[in-house]
Amino acid sequence: MLKTQSDMNDPRSVFTAGISNGEFALPDDMIPVMARGKGCRLWDRDNKEYLDFSMGWGSCLVGHARPEVVDAVVRQAPLGSNFAYLNQHVLDLATEIQRVSPAARRLRFCASGTEATMYCQRIARGFTGKSKILKFEGAYHGANEAGITSLFATGLVPFPAPELTSAGTPFAPESLLVAPYNDLERVTEIISEHADTIAAVLIEPLQRCTPPKPGFLDGLRRVCDINGILLIFDEVVTGFRLAYGGAQEYYDVIPDMVAYGKALGGGYPIGVFGGRQDIMEMVNEHRIGGSDYVWMASTLGGNPVSTAAAAATLSVFRQEGTYEYLHDLGDYLRDGLRDVLRDHQLTAQVIGDGPLAQIVFSSDPVFDYRSTKKGDSEKGRRMMLGLFSRGVFLNPMGTKLYLSLAHDKSVCDDLCGRVSDTLESV
Repeated sequence: MLKTQSDMNDPRSVFTAGISNGEFALPDDMIPVMARGKGCRLWDRDNKEYLDFSMGWGSCLVGHARPEVVDAVVRQAPLGSNFAYLNQHVLDLATEIQRVSPAARRLRFCASGTEATMYCQRIARGFTGKSKILKFEGAYHGANEAGITSLFATGLVPFPAPELTSAGTPFAPESLLVAPYNDLERVTEIISEHADTIAAVLIEPLQRCTPPKPGFLDGLRRVCDINGILLIFDEVVTGFRLAYGGAQEYYDVIPDMVAYGKALGGGYPIGVFGGRQDIMEMVNEHRIGGSDYVWMASTLGGNPVSTAAAAATLSVFRQEGTYEYLHDLGDYLRDGLRDVLRDHQLTAQVIGDGPLAQIVFSSDPVFDYRSTKKGDSEKGRRMMLGLFSRGVFLNPMGTKLYLSLAHDKSVCDDLCGRVSDTLESV
């Protein structure tokens, strides 16, 4: 039976759950179709305006339609969108990343952070000859198996066993171990017990919105060195967000490999990974057919449009005062949210660092996934849906609020006012 024009205009008739690219899980009567974005605001096809605190899941740290990025894309688009090969934009961009990323002595480009972290894991296994990756409970590393295992854990199984939090991942227990974030003693025990099978430790240096305890990352670096295990920083979120040199600069800890995405592309699809020269030789195509070769290729990796956008994005980040502004704004928002919660006599934690914030409805300090899990997630969900209905664009399934260079303190004040109104009802 042919669809009517009305059906074809309804996202629920073509997309599972009415969403084109996953998550959000909005009620059927709350699914907007976005038409445009500018700065820190979005407008849907009915011209309803939203304050954006998702910012393309953090990919638009420079803001929507940033003029420098738009100009770079407009200049390149008529010259070709993809050659699937080396071009001047990707070469210039790689040179700049290499300059500011101590871990990235050699690089390769792909199309997303998911691919970047996947390749890091594969190369680590190939380089060490060992089969397992150790990740941290509650960490997200993209849509590869390590990223979606023990992500929304509910069984809270004993460490280091992984919990399958997505169907279709039956082999995860054979390839993954899981540890508690911020617990160096337990991590050290797990690594010592399984060092002969662990190829690498994969970590978000700032896990979701939970900062590392003092000494945790340094201790992890030492434990990996002692046991001959590679340390991989997933900087898809932290890269170019906490500092121009990312988490490596901000926490002064250098991993063996690093993955980038999100903010680097200025809203355009991009993924980059790099590492020590000896490790990255594993993808040298002159080794094809040998046991010391790891296959890697990406059709859209390093395309001239995305890399032109990324180069323009980095030029914005290099402007004087960028990171002072982002950190000051993040502090201002987190303090404002704490004031709202205090005014409503609600016990909650406001966590985050840099231009990131999260509310956890819990009386206990938050330092890892399980302490976050103790929070009242249902209250959090009601608050997020209430904010969405009040014109705040965010992911109601998640809890992370992304700021950008396009936000300012007046927008943060506006959000806090809408949070206050929402809490009156929830």
